[in-house]
Amino acid sequence: MLTSTNAIVLSKLRYKDNDLIVKCYTQNQGVVSYLLKGVLASKKSNKKVAYFQLLSQLQLNTDYKPNRSLQYVKDVKTDFLYTSLHTNILKSAIVMFLAEVLAQALQEEEQNDGLYSYIQTTLQWLDANDSYSNFHLLFLLQLTKYLGFYPDHTNLDIASYFNLVDGEFQEESTSKYSISGENLTLLKQLLGMTFDDIKNIKISARQRQSFLTTILVYFELHLGNFKKPKSLQILNDVFN
Repeated sequence: MLTSTNAIVLSKLRYKDNDLIVKCYTQNQGVVSYLLKGVLASKKSNKKVAYFQLLSQLQLNTDYKPNRSLQYVKDVKTDFLYTSLHTNILKSAIVMFLAEVLAQALQEEEQNDGLYSYIQTTLQWLDANDSYSNFHLLFLLQLTKYLGFYPDHTNLDIASYFNLVDGEFQEESTSKYSISGENLTLLKQLLGMTFDDIKNIKISARQRQSFLTTILVYFELHLGNFKKPKSLQILNDVFN
């Protein structure tokens, strides 16, 4: 059936000689993969490819059939036009990294308006703001709310450890995945913080990398097939 939906691009892969498979997180159907036939065949059709940059926010008109693994795009236009996300080298590194994380973490093939709105609005915040060096840390932490393993706040004030396996603050270390020290302090700071507040967090590149590694371990422990993103090294190099 012909249908229209907003969508955020998660990944794209060349298929055969002139086709492209694009994986999107859509507002109406969750994760959907689209086959763009012949889009690499000519300069004219290449204009269509330009729409599908990582994390672009689009409006898609599609011929959607629920039981088909690859859907077809009838028409595409921009839903929100970024001004800096794909031109600023630092933001582009964040985009590459977050797109890879989301492509792994989002597997649901159903509508989730809250999750879609969260990704949509936070990317627009990143596009508009200049203080964003810790953006990806807060983005990943708040993403866990929608993925089902947001840290349990109980005992936060008295805890000396956070157990990554149980997702709980604890008074004693109960696992090799219990964190403390600087990573625990930063975790407590970020919990409940808004994106407008993150400019107030002053940490070194070493601390940022250490905490990011911790968050990614947290994702690995709670998402069965999640693996460390290949773009992590690029991100760390850019922000070092």
